[in-house]
Amino acid sequence: MQKAYEDGLVLQSKPGNVPMMKRYLDEQKGTPVSDVWSDIRPIKGGAVERLGYPTQKPEALLERIIQASSGEGDLVLDPFCGCGTTIAVAERLHRRWIGIDITHLAITLMERRLKDAFGDQLAPYQVIGDPKDLESARALSLSNRHQFEWWALSLVEAKPAQDKKKGADSGIDGYINFFDDDSGKAKKIVVQVKSGHVSVHQIRDLCHVVEREKAAIGVFVTLEKPTGPMKKEAAGFGFYAPEHSPDKLQYPRMQIITIEDLLLKRSSVQYPKMGGYQATFKKAPKASDTGHPETMFEDGLLEEE
Repeated sequence: MQKAYEDGLVLQSKPGNVPMMKRYLDEQKGTPVSDVWSDIRPIKGGAVERLGYPTQKPEALLERIIQASSGEGDLVLDPFCGCGTTIAVAERLHRRWIGIDITHLAITLMERRLKDAFGDQLAPYQVIGDPKDLESARALSLSNRHQFEWWALSLVEAKPAQDKKKGADSGIDGYINFFDDDSGKAKKIVVQVKSGHVSVHQIRDLCHVVEREKAAIGVFVTLEKPTGPMKKEAAGFGFYAPEHSPDKLQYPRMQIITIEDLLLKRSSVQYPKMGGYQATFKKAPKASDTGHPETMFEDGLLEEE
């Protein structure tokens, strides 16, 4: 006690009061982290992190888990990866990672998120299990038509029209949004994917869908090669010409693209991209080595305005 007093660790507010021991937080062992983390809230709809995936978790949550359970260079596994929050945080914290999901839709979201967040700084990675050639694409179409559809839509950077197949077929499997002027109103491209037999009737039907939806362009993605009449019907649908385009470019209003051409990168959807920007998917925020994506803190909660 005398030594503590001499070291200035005994505090007595006035003579006669019970002495108290000074304690400095940086010298304490602290208390174990509890299993209730009330300081991290779910992501609200308007948050910059929100990418539209229904079960998306805050990066702050995964950052705490990964930092508490691993060091730099360790391997992090998320077997139900969803939109890729775990692997995005693991990449930012300099961990190796493996992300697994059952749907090609989720894989597409993960890849886009990594590209948006890290750009050229993203370490090389490999996608295992997606079709790499025409034979494996055909195998996927035979084993699971909906998974094939989602995968094919990812090749043209289109968003699925619906996550689950319910109700009558509207003739639209996916869509692409784009800007071609300063109005702030996105234009629409409707996409249809076919894995089986194709004919000119399907092109005519898609032309009607484009007109019905008041879309700018229609895209027909096919596993089989298109016939001559299909190409002729598509060509007869005319061109889309942006009203305010300074270079007066025109784009085929009906475009037929084969899976083979997409895999070999011989073809892609032709449409205006104002400033190189696409409006189909919400863009993930840039990652920072200093912590979470750049955000604003409100009432102590991670939330972006």
